Amino acid sequence: MGRRGKNKGRPISGWLILDKPWDFGSTEAVSKIKWLFKAEKAGHAGTLDPLASGMLPIALGDATKTVPYVMDGRKVYEFTVAWGEERSTDDLEGAVIAASGTRPDRAAIEALLPDYTGAIEQVPPRFSAVKIAGERAYDMARAGEEVELPTREVEIHRITLLACPDADHAVFEVECGKGTYVRSLARDFGRDLGCYGHVSSLRRSMVAPFDEAAMVALADLVALEEVADEDERLAALDAYLIDVGQALSMLPRIMITDEQAYKLRMGNPIILRGRDAPVECDDAGAFARGSLVALGEIRGGEFRPKRVFKG
Repeated sequence: MGRRGKNKGRPISGWLILDKPWDFGSTEAVSKIKWLFKAEKAGHAGTLDPLASGMLPIALGDATKTVPYVMDGRKVYEFTVAWGEERSTDDLEGAVIAASGTRPDRAAIEALLPDYTGAIEQVPPRFSAVKIAGERAYDMARAGEEVELPTREVEIHRITLLACPDADHAVFEVECGKGTYVRSLARDFGRDLGCYGHVSSLRRSMVAPFDEAAMVALADLVALEEVADEDERLAALDAYLIDVGQALSMLPRIMITDEQAYKLRMGNPIILRGRDAPVECDDAGAFARGSLVALGEIRGGEFRPKRVFKG
């Protein structure tokens, strides 16, 4: 008797822009969304620490092919730094490893911020997902190993001091590029100001091209579990999905015919005609009837597909 094939889930595609709750891991969030949507495939663009809340873009189905483009997008965070203690994890989760009774005033904090704008060198936290010789830094740190991470360049587009609610805390907003660790900013602010510091709250409000208005609360999705009719429940969930192509607003768009779409889906290049057609391009999206057909490059008057998407 033959073995039954494993239920792979629904072949749905799209982006779900989750407002991840505090104290909920990114991997846990993806698993929950995949289960709720009964999706065949799921992934996320840009990990959020369990103690952070806010935007976690989750890709379902073919949207997983566009994750690298969203990972490269700018991000906006609002975070609070607690002065007086440096912690092993650079947030509330870790043990105190240094302390000071000194507290910075607003003028001193604002004077520091220009040094953290533009391209800066940053050392990631010891408890981070950065790999060292194939191992995650946080796994090594939890095992008691000494973790030495090299500096790397990150881009800070802007950073603003929003408030100083009391002597022990300061609230900031930062817009930054890929690979920036907000926990490292808090740690380094504290060291430069001679008072030590760590992140006490962190929320992400933007991962370009998605903005805050696109976020969906997990509680709203979970509430749909009460809908008894499965088709009705899944239709209500699917209504929250954003089209795959909306993740690619930063790329040139090529409008193509149904015949050209068929050729691309077969893995064949198509000839581009018209004076407005790009001459050379490493990454572009080909769209037919408003839907993404393929990602590819443009060379010698041809669009050459790298990744194709289901019709």
